[in-house]
Amino acid sequence: MAAGAGMTSAIMNPLHAEEMTGIMGANVMNGHDPECRNWIKRFREPAAVGEGGRERRQTRRRRSA
Repeated sequence: MAAGAGMTSAIMNPLHAEEMTGIMGANVMNGHDPECRNWIKRFREPAAVGEGGRERRQTRRRRSA
């Protein structure tokens, strides 16, 4: 893979999902995506309704000290 050999950019079409998936995968493998955050953000399955997640955390009240 060219990215592993030091290639930092390529002439490509960012609208092609397959190409972007490959670039994002290379970023993960080469350590350019800390903690795989961009990969997870892009490919995480949405939470089902009522499953909790962010909506639940936003409605929770903080405890007073």
